[in-house]
Amino acid sequence: MSVELMLNAANINLVAFSLQHGNLTGQVFSLFTMALAAAEVAIGIGIVLVLYRNFTDVDVTKATTMRW
Repeated sequence: MSVELMLNAANINLVAFSLQHGNLTGQVFSLFTMALAAAEVAIGIGIVLVLYRNFTDVDVTKATTMRW
């Protein structure tokens, strides 16, 4: 959650600076960071689904048993 907040703050700064300077590079970078945030969320949801499927619980301490 805190990583998402930091990425959103960086996106706001990138868009504000790109609007101030009149170019679109900041807006393009903010689109890339939004895609990165979506990929992070997808990976996190995948990990939670695998934990729930294998243990019918989302307890993180059980994740150590899922090693190779």
